Amino acid sequence: MTATDVAAVADLRADAREVLRSMPAADDGQRALRDRFVTHLDARPDGVLRTCRPDHVTASTVVLSADASRVLLTLHAKAGRWFQLGGHPEPGDATLLAAARREATEESGLDVDLDPVPVHLDEHAVPFCGPDGDAHHLDVRFVAVAPDGARHAVSDESLDVRWWPVDDLPNPDLAEPVALAVARVRARQEAVRGSR
Repeated sequence: MTATDVAAVADLRADAREVLRSMPAADDGQRALRDRFVTHLDARPDGVLRTCRPDHVTASTVVLSADASRVLLTLHAKAGRWFQLGGHPEPGDATLLAAARREATEESGLDVDLDPVPVHLDEHAVPFCGPDGDAHHLDVRFVAVAPDGARHAVSDESLDVRWWPVDDLPNPDLAEPVALAVARVRARQEAVRGSR
C-alpha cells in the first residue's frame, strides 16, 4: 500500500469511528454493536479493509422505493441469498457513506442519495470472504430512497437485482433493518409534509 493509500485508509477509519460514535442506537443490541464496532476500529488501523481478519467494517444501503413499500435487493452470486446492496470500503472512498453509495451504485446502477446517519448495524460471519474465508462483517447500513421510475441494473457481483415488498422479504435476516429504514423514511416524509 502506498503512503497515499495509508493516509486515505486512516481518514476513512477516522470517519467511520465518528459516524459510529454519533449514531443514535435504536436499542441495547444496536448500542452494543456500535460499541463493538468502535472498539474494533480503535484497535485496528486496518479495520475498514477486507484484509483485516477476522473482522472488518463493511458499508451497505437499504434502498427503498419512493413510497417505502418496496426494497431493492441483490441476489449475491457467492452466497446465493438476497441481501441489501453493499460491500467493502476501498482506500479511494473518502468516507463510509461514500463507500456505501459507491457499492449501491455499482450493484444496482442507481444513483441514490443516502441518509448520512446509519439506520442499522449487523455483525455476521462470511465464510466466502477472501482467500482464507471465515471473516466477520461489521456492517454499517444506511438508507436511501430511489426516485419514482428509477431503473436498476444487475452487476457482475449479482445473479439478480429485484424489488421486493417490504412485508414479504426473501431473507428473514433483513426484516429488522428494512423495518427501521421504512420507519425512518416515513417519519422524514411526514416531517416534510408537516412543514408545508
